[in-house]
Amino acid sequence: MSARYVQPLRILIQWCFLSFMLWLGIRFYLFIDAIRSGTLPASTLRPDGIEGFLPISGLLGTAAWLRGGGINPVHPAAVVIFITIVLLALLMRRSFCSWICPVAAVSECSWKIGFKLMHRNTLLPKWFDVPLRCLKYLLLGFFLYSVAIAMSPSALQAFIHSDYHKLADVRLLDFFRQISPTALGVILVVTALGFFLKNPFCRYLCPYGALLGLFSILSPVRVTRDLDRCISCGVCSQVCPSRIDVMHKQSVTSPECIGCWRCVSHCRFNQALSMRVAGRFVIPGFVFALLVVLIFWGGGAIGKWSGHWHTALGIGEYQRLLDR
Repeated sequence: MSARYVQPLRILIQWCFLSFMLWLGIRFYLFIDAIRSGTLPASTLRPDGIEGFLPISGLLGTAAWLRGGGINPVHPAAVVIFITIVLLALLMRRSFCSWICPVAAVSECSWKIGFKLMHRNTLLPKWFDVPLRCLKYLLLGFFLYSVAIAMSPSALQAFIHSDYHKLADVRLLDFFRQISPTALGVILVVTALGFFLKNPFCRYLCPYGALLGLFSILSPVRVTRDLDRCISCGVCSQVCPSRIDVMHKQSVTSPECIGCWRCVSHCRFNQALSMRVAGRFVIPGFVFALLVVLIFWGGGAIGKWSGHWHTALGIGEYQRLLDR
């Protein structure tokens, strides 16, 4: 069975998640706006899923949890989502980046529009591309050192329960509501580059993607090439948004692989490429998609079931913090 249906399925799932996250953002905006205006009914609930936009908070909470501090009650959903996404990378490669992440969805749309308009996407020379890719690992190293090494367990707990961290979600909202000219300029430049380059932010600057890439190296699921069927036409390497030379690999283990299935879907001869577990068992595209969605949503369900999802911050606490 041809894997060409996987790309429409992936894009559908990707944009469903994007729509859902926009809905969460609007709900959170209305929640905070109502608190500030004093019109919030006592029964109104904050959308806890908004903490998926707080990866630094998730990293802080996970570091504290691993050091024996438990999952904090301030932003518990951030910790649950962070752990879930890391687990997803361990099991299904960096599929979060190509199936769920809203930034990647917009970025992919940008370079596809650029390709339609200019009939090509720019490829940076390797001597420039490789050092640029190192930037995201340097950023990752900075965050890991700052959180996992430099901060003691007591310092972690103090920061997590500080008023500054309690308002991390509101600070993010206000960042976009009152964005500075410098920040807006950077976002516009990166967005503009996305029409020429494939996924520039994800490829060069995203420390989250760098972390998931390192965990994905351990994943038993990977693109596998059948040497007897492959005619080395090069299409797989050409369509790979991460510029992996799939045609010359028997098994793709690169941390840059985002599990998007583009190489498998575009394989034009005798299904020479497939997604396999440990190089043996073929995973059909719809099964891969189902597992990605179930693992991601399952993590949240477990968080809710175990009582580590809803923040302990009540409306009164939000009012106190926002009135300062």
